[in-house]
Amino acid sequence: MQNKILLCLAFFAGAVACHAADPSRTNIILVLADDLGAKELSCYGSQRHSTPNLDRMAAEGMRFETFYANPLCTPTRVALMTGQYGFHNGFLGMQNPAFKPSPESPQSRISEHFTHADLLKSRGYATALAGKWQLSGELPTLIQDSGFDEYRMWAYDHNLPAGIKHPAHEGKGQKSNASRYWQPSIVENGKYRPTTPDDFGPDLFNDFVIDFARRHKDGPFFVYYTSVLTHQPRVETPDPTKPGTRWPAGLKSNLEYLDYLMGRLFAALKAEGLDENTLVIFIGDNGTGGEGKGTVTELGARVPCIICGPGVKRGVVSRAVADLTDIMPTLAEYAGAELPKDIPFDGHSLGPVLRGEKPKHRDWIYSHLDDGRILRDERWLLEIPKDGKPERFFDCGESRDGTSYKDVTTSGDPEVKAARERFAAILASLPEPKPREGAAQTKGKRKQHRKRRAES
Repeated sequence: MQNKILLCLAFFAGAVACHAADPSRTNIILVLADDLGAKELSCYGSQRHSTPNLDRMAAEGMRFETFYANPLCTPTRVALMTGQYGFHNGFLGMQNPAFKPSPESPQSRISEHFTHADLLKSRGYATALAGKWQLSGELPTLIQDSGFDEYRMWAYDHNLPAGIKHPAHEGKGQKSNASRYWQPSIVENGKYRPTTPDDFGPDLFNDFVIDFARRHKDGPFFVYYTSVLTHQPRVETPDPTKPGTRWPAGLKSNLEYLDYLMGRLFAALKAEGLDENTLVIFIGDNGTGGEGKGTVTELGARVPCIICGPGVKRGVVSRAVADLTDIMPTLAEYAGAELPKDIPFDGHSLGPVLRGEKPKHRDWIYSHLDDGRILRDERWLLEIPKDGKPERFFDCGESRDGTSYKDVTTSGDPEVKAARERFAAILASLPEPKPREGAAQTKGKRKQHRKRRAES
C-alpha cells in the first residue's frame, strides 16, 4: 500500500499542476452488469427479453457489436479497474490459485494497483462505488484504498464489521449469494447498514448512485456501478407496475428489472440536468450464467457495451472490436487525465470511434482464463481452451453473434493459413499464461470448481 500511496501522490501532484479545476468536465458512470452476455439484450437481437431502456441508450449513443470481457468475474473486474490484461495485473483466472497472484504478493491486493478511480481522482473527481466488490481489502477502508471516496457494497461475512452477523449468511453458495437481493447484506463507508426483508438490494444500490450524482451535480463525479443483477440465484424482483407484488424469478425478470433500474437512473440524471454532461458506459463482466460464463469461448467473453453521453455519435452500431482494457484510456481521455508513464496499459481510448472520427479501433482483442485464451479480429476467431485441450479457429465472415461461423481449424486454405500465422505472431508477442511457480493447482477438481463458480 505504501508504494501505491507514493505513486499516487507523485502522479496526483503532477496532474493537479497541469490541470486546473474545470466544472464543465464530463461526469462518468461506469455500469458493470453481473453475468450478462451480449445476446440477452433486445438491442443485440434477443427475442426472449425486453430491454427498452438499454435499447434507448443504444439508440441515443453507440452499441459495440464485438466487445470482450474475461469469462469469469474476478479477472474481468481487475482488468477493468487497472486497464491491464492478466499477464500484467497478475489475475489470469479466478478459481485456480495457480493463475492468481500469491496471497502474500502485493499484486494480490487491488489497493496496490493503480485503478480507474485513482486516475479520476487525479483530476478532482468525486468517486464512488455501488454494488458488488468481491475483491481484496480490509474494513473499514477496503474500497477507499482503491481510490473511492464513498461506497455502498454488497458484503460477504468477511466484509462485515466485527461482531456483525447478517441473517442471510447462515449458509454458503447460493444462499449467501442471495444476500445481495432481498434483505441485502450491505456495508456503507465502513459501517453495517441494517436492512429488512422488504428491502431489495438492487434498489438500494441504484438509489445510492442517484443520490451520489445529485450530491455532486456540480461535478465532476465518477461512479463505478457494479450491479448485482443478473447473477444467480435469480430471485423474484419487485413489479414496478404493481407496488407490493413481484415478478417471477428467472433471468428474464432479473434482466428486465435491471433495465428498469437503468431507466430510473437515466430519468434521475435528466431531472438533475446531468444527462447532457454525463458519460454512461454499460458493459457485462462475462457471459451469461449457464450459457457461456466460465467457458474459454466467445460466448463466455462477448458482453454488451453501450456508451452514450457528450460527444458520442447517436444511433451508431459499431463494428470496431474492443475489450475491457480500452475503458481505462477512454476514461482518461474524457476526464482530461494522463495515464502514468511507468505503468503498462494494454488498451486504447475509444474516443475517436465514439466521436465518429474513424470506424476502426484496433486490429485485435484478447480475453483469457487460466491458461486458456481467446483472440479475435474483425473476421477471425481463435479459441484456445484451458488445460491444453485442442484449439478451434473460426472464419466469422461478417457475423458478430456466433451465427454462420465456419470452423476452419483443419483447413489448408491459403487465406486461413495466413490468418492463423498472423494470430500466431500476435500470441507470440504476448506473455504465455502459465501456472504460478510453486502454486498448488486445482486441476480436475470439477465439483469444487462448480461450487466456486456458483459463488462468483
